[in-house]
Amino acid sequence: MYENEKRTVLTLDAGGTNFVFSAIRGNEQIVEPVCMPSVSDDLKRCLDTLIAGFDGVVSQLDVSPVAISFAFPGPADYKNGVIGGNIPNFPSFRNGVALGPFLQHHYHVPVFMENDGNLFAYGEALSGMLPKVNAMLEEAGSRRRYKNLLGVTLGTGFGAGVVIDGRLLTGDNGCGGDVWLMHNKKYPLMISEESVSVRAVKRVYRERSGQSDSSLTPKDIYDIAEGTRDGNRDAAVASFSELGEIAGHAVASALNIVDGLVVIGGGLAGASRYILPAMIKELRTSLSMFSGERFPCVQMDVYNWEDESDRKHFLSLQDDETVIPDTTVKVSYNKSKRIAVMCSHDGASVSIMRGAYAYALSQL
Repeated sequence: MYENEKRTVLTLDAGGTNFVFSAIRGNEQIVEPVCMPSVSDDLKRCLDTLIAGFDGVVSQLDVSPVAISFAFPGPADYKNGVIGGNIPNFPSFRNGVALGPFLQHHYHVPVFMENDGNLFAYGEALSGMLPKVNAMLEEAGSRRRYKNLLGVTLGTGFGAGVVIDGRLLTGDNGCGGDVWLMHNKKYPLMISEESVSVRAVKRVYRERSGQSDSSLTPKDIYDIAEGTRDGNRDAAVASFSELGEIAGHAVASALNIVDGLVVIGGGLAGASRYILPAMIKELRTSLSMFSGERFPCVQMDVYNWEDESDRKHFLSLQDDETVIPDTTVKVSYNKSKRIAVMCSHDGASVSIMRGAYAYALSQL
């Protein structure tokens, strides 16, 4: 979707250390990105950097952009373009900054902002895994098509976004799709993000290994799990599998409302070989009634798309048939409820960029 679109949108990857500015047309980056330090602790210098960065992109364009669209850390009132609150990576924004109106006043084009989980999900739903899965179902001769998606980002924090039949769920307060403060299965008084984040991977490795080295990164811990770096391999594997278990518990709650495909992205998704099996296992657990009767924690059969056998089975399932009473007419129906959990094939950065592009064009 939007691959043949001719309109140009300015975008931004807003990190706490660096800003990376770019422009998109037809779902593709069309300029050399401009990278500048974000200077997140000084508001005036930060705003000056934003103008300088976007100016650097505009100077490379042969047409005027129709909008600016990007993900920015919250809390925020994204609809009105105001960033403010306890933002660890942007302390100068804590008292509230009308960032969207500021950029709109300077460039005279509409400005759209969202969180990265939402734009990741939107990009995957319109141009990523959702259309890919549906194309493969069609190729396999299946009549099943999916319209809903839960996008999950695993990185510094635990992000998510929901797309229902092509529409991004933002909610009345901009909180639609949030999972980071859902119940933590292992630590009932904690939010789920305390076990689903970069800090969680590092903490669990230290706890399981008995080592106090806080300098190890998730990549270091992944290398230990892979056996390419010295360390406690069991602890390294456990640090990712525990993340998958706790994330799976939160995702199960979301799936009972969303009922769609699950796509995983973000920096920690590179350790999916350790995360996904634990997540799938959690999604296949059951709950009981006082009578002793048990039910699966989600109503759908859950498939691991990254497992070849699971994927083939998922794609091969066909509709069942039943006969209309008192007739010989057959009716096809879906006897098996099923969803799949998968990793983004394009990566979170690309999907967020495409999500930002699509979101802007959908609002114009």
